[in-house]
Amino acid sequence: MAQPQHQACIDACKECVQQCEECAYQCCAQTNMADCTRLCMDCATLCQCCLSLLSRGSQYAADCCRMCAEVCDACAAECDKYKNQDHCRRCAEACRRCAQECRNVTGATVP
Repeated sequence: MAQPQHQACIDACKECVQQCEECAYQCCAQTNMADCTRLCMDCATLCQCCLSLLSRGSQYAADCCRMCAEVCDACAAECDKYKNQDHCRRCAEACRRCAQECRNVTGATVP
């Protein structure tokens, strides 16, 4: 069962999945944004994994959150290259929130 203290991370992961999926879909139509598309897809997958593990109180949730924070940071950095694209801006914001919430779960600080 999910721990109440992890609800903020669960919510941030849900939002990040949604924004990354939208961003990946929008970016795949543009020829120069393949890296952004790939990172968004990877990020959405990891966020979904964290969401599942946190929701059921898995002992592996913190490990997944560590990796998720790292990928969220990379995705946000890539999306920041395309700030003129609303979907990239929203995705970067969601990734940064998710990375922070994942770090809160693990007790880690920003590198």
